Amino acid sequence: MIAEFGLAALWLAAALAALQLVAGALVLRRDEPGLAALVRPAAVVQGLLAALSFGALLLLFVQTDLSVRLVAENSHTAKPMIFKIAGAWSNHEGSMLLWVAVMAMAGGLIALIERRLPERTLLATLAAQAFVSLGFYAFLLVSSNPFERLSPAPLEGNGLNPLLQDVAAAYHPTTLYFGYVGLSVAFSFAVGALLTRQVTPDFARAMRPWVLGAWIFLTLGITAGSYWAYYELGWGGWWFWDPVENASLMPWLAATALLHSASVLAARDALRAWTIMLGVVAFSMSMIGTFLVRSGILTSVHAFAVDPERGSFILALLTLYIGSALTLFALRAGTVAEGERFSVTSREGALVVNNVALSAILAIVLVGTLYPLLTEAFGIKVSVGPPYFNPVSALFFMPMLVVLAVGPLLRWRRDSLGRVQNEVVLVGVIALLVLAGVWFNTSIGLLPLLGLALSVAIAVGSILPLKGRSLRRLPLAVWGMVVAHFGIAVALFGMSADSAFTKEKLVAATPGETVEVGPWKVTLEAVEPVAGPNWTALEGVLAASYKGGKPKQIAPQSREFWSPVQKTSESALLTRWNGQLYAVIGEEIDGGRWQIRLWWKPFVTWIWYGGLLIGFGGFLALLGRVMGDLKRRSLQARIARRRRTAADEEQAA
Repeated sequence: MIAEFGLAALWLAAALAALQLVAGALVLRRDEPGLAALVRPAAVVQGLLAALSFGALLLLFVQTDLSVRLVAENSHTAKPMIFKIAGAWSNHEGSMLLWVAVMAMAGGLIALIERRLPERTLLATLAAQAFVSLGFYAFLLVSSNPFERLSPAPLEGNGLNPLLQDVAAAYHPTTLYFGYVGLSVAFSFAVGALLTRQVTPDFARAMRPWVLGAWIFLTLGITAGSYWAYYELGWGGWWFWDPVENASLMPWLAATALLHSASVLAARDALRAWTIMLGVVAFSMSMIGTFLVRSGILTSVHAFAVDPERGSFILALLTLYIGSALTLFALRAGTVAEGERFSVTSREGALVVNNVALSAILAIVLVGTLYPLLTEAFGIKVSVGPPYFNPVSALFFMPMLVVLAVGPLLRWRRDSLGRVQNEVVLVGVIALLVLAGVWFNTSIGLLPLLGLALSVAIAVGSILPLKGRSLRRLPLAVWGMVVAHFGIAVALFGMSADSAFTKEKLVAATPGETVEVGPWKVTLEAVEPVAGPNWTALEGVLAASYKGGKPKQIAPQSREFWSPVQKTSESALLTRWNGQLYAVIGEEIDGGRWQIRLWWKPFVTWIWYGGLLIGFGGFLALLGRVMGDLKRRSLQARIARRRRTAADEEQAA
């Protein structure tokens, strides 16, 4: 009954999405108060029903109901509970249902709380949100039913992919999905503003919290995904420009540009058309990324031939949403007023430079991701990796970082470099000193060298806006900017240091043998069998000593899962403030020797510390915006009450 209840809730939610779309569209064509009154309640109830549907799927996985095909294919009775729950979204159908549920709940929340926009613009926004949701409902109900029954039910399930049986992998996809859906809300706001020709600062203020929230989730999701791949896959890297990684990076790049553009529109009434365009592009990238990962196209470009119904549906949705939005933008962009002007030497000017650079990097990543898929469709296999992405994106990334170090020092509207010349010179001198110091003392590549210098410059530049200001009275939004920019500096320093100074050693060692890697001495003490809840493993017991200090034990494993059958490498990490020792154990070879791979990775953890700081900075900015909106609403309510009281007293007199 739980599966049938979930499916019924999904059908009812789809019906309400259709009602919400039709009612909103008719209101835009001709004012009908009766239909207008239906849109908000339909959005709220739709959100509740979609949440109930996904809740039903979660319950099926918790109970391991093997009569449901999705549960049987992605769960197992012996699996730990956290991974039973994660199995609900670690597959195609479940992830799509999660997408729909979060999107519907977001639409319901907009209907409940949004009061800043003109009513027609809000109704157009909710209609656009229903338009997007309806396609996903149809996709689930027609070609990807998550509640499909199996008869007879199997005695045991297949289990979850062992690589996904990890805590970081359990919440990493959900975090990204919250980010993707936040961008769908921004898309709906952009479409609503275009339809009603209300591209105003109020529109940007209404959209900005959703963009900021989406950006925070994307930042944390990419950070968690990078760290998971780093320690779980056993290859010692944190980013390889893999298509799956790029699928999450592209929406983040677009969201970063959109966030800054929306902030300029909200505060200074500028960049109107740019903000609308980025709203469309950001959601387009989230859709492309999601479907690249979930459609199977990354496994083979011919995956659609295996499942033509699902592949055709995906292509139709991509064409419908992206094509319709771009067409609407082309038709209505001319009606969007220019907005306030600003000089090149201003904070707006710096933000435009960074947005152009982000857009260029986005185009580079998009081309590099799709090009191998297109060539493979014609029978030609091409590999596009770091030799393309690193130098080509650096052409825009490095100048963007220079502007990032200086931009926050500039004033809005109009400024001159002469006013901030002391700060600019300080940042430049510090960067040159770091550059010269590293260059004379080490031999590293150009990009890591520039990265180290710019990371220090950005760190200094991020703090300089605090000079001469009362820290206690500083708005949370400003603190958020400072912390996020400082986090970028920390992450960039970690990336550059890891790329420049990593030491690697691959050996075949016998128990008792000692290996040196960087400042570490590592001794293989033993290799022992161990067992877990749904796996067995050979565990290497290693004693690691840093610069002759007290040895510490670490234990990499070579695991074998039995449901499904798969072998994985579980790395062992020993973390210090200045880096990580990374160890992986492999196969036994002749003479009782064991393959051991060791890395000393200086400051690599700063990559993820920086990611967390960036996300925390975004949270501070979001909290500041929300608190500011609440204060404004409270003040407006008090003023309205005073006016009503004065009017009543005047009438009584």
